[in-house]
Amino acid sequence: MAEVPGVMRKAERAVRTGAQQSASLMASMPRLVLEARRVSASIFHGVHGRRRAGPGENFWQYRRFVGGEPASRIDWRRSARDDLLFVREREWEAAHTIWIWPDCSASMTFKSNLAPAMKRDHALLLAFALAELLVRGGERVGMPGIMRPTSTRGVIERMVEAIVHQPGEPSSLPVNFKPGSHDEVLLLGDFWSPTEEIVKAITHFAGSGAGGHIVQIVDPAEETFPYSGRIEFEEPEGGEAITVGRAEAWAAEYIQRVALHRAAIRAETARRAWSFAIHRTDKPVSQMLLALHARMSATPDALPQLQPATRAIDEAAL
Repeated sequence: MAEVPGVMRKAERAVRTGAQQSASLMASMPRLVLEARRVSASIFHGVHGRRRAGPGENFWQYRRFVGGEPASRIDWRRSARDDLLFVREREWEAAHTIWIWPDCSASMTFKSNLAPAMKRDHALLLAFALAELLVRGGERVGMPGIMRPTSTRGVIERMVEAIVHQPGEPSSLPVNFKPGSHDEVLLLGDFWSPTEEIVKAITHFAGSGAGGHIVQIVDPAEETFPYSGRIEFEEPEGGEAITVGRAEAWAAEYIQRVALHRAAIRAETARRAWSFAIHRTDKPVSQMLLALHARMSATPDALPQLQPATRAIDEAAL
């Protein structure tokens, strides 16, 4: 049976687009690696470990003794200097795995004239820079489905190699892997997939008890819908297209649907004690990197204090 011409054109366009995106990804890697190192170096100021109390050998800080604790925890030499009792805390050193997944699918190559870079570049910059900071702090970093956890200083190069050589087309959601109960998962993407698919993915990854963070990376045009007149919109991954006569008439409903979509994601992350933040590509990567690093360096008890900071980032993006 002969191929339908429209189907042939669509398939040829998909192959050509995929090849162009792969070439673009490889060409951009050296620049992204250098920029990621620059950003991480500007944030790294002698950070070591997770900087929180727990089992380990390195002294971290003294704190006041709390009634009900075992008396064996009291540091009598330090307590002898005052009329108070003090406990000697050690830094938490148990390295676990942080799984970082940057979305490199076709939709992440979108860039409007309102942004200086495509969404994919920001996702990779965040992934590389954060991995560098975490490894310097003694953690292990892996990438679901394409890179086993490592704590080597060459983590960025390993990530680049894994991304460039991953088989098949990049997907809009991570592969169905199962993180450990003490692991953390960081998902960086635009998350414009159907809401139920995203909620299902969060439910799966959080089911083992792993902590998690979702950063939705969006172009300013995807926030504000600054279109008017006759516009053709093309779906970057499926190749479907639709022509609208008066695009401005869609704006109100579009913005409402985006708000409902995000509300569902935020509700699921809150239910699972995960974090959710929005990063616009017209904002500096360092802003989101600082927020993520602060969250991952905090104890569970300190997370409620970080909620206002995350909300501020969300509000700044809108």
